[in-house]
Amino acid sequence: MRRRNNEFLKKVRENKPTANSAQTELSRNPMAKWMVGMLCFVVIGGVFFELARLIFL
Repeated sequence: MRRRNNEFLKKVRENKPTANSAQTELSRNPMAKWMVGMLCFVVIGGVFFELARLIFL
């Protein structure tokens, strides 16, 4: 922690731009694309089978 603070202070004193951690956190997606695809597959598949059960049974 102390090392990172010293690096930040050094960059500030040299008038270099610092990285905005809030921006980097927002730019990353918390779920991978394959996880979103799998979730959609399960939900849409469940709806399809439920509709088939209601119609045919």
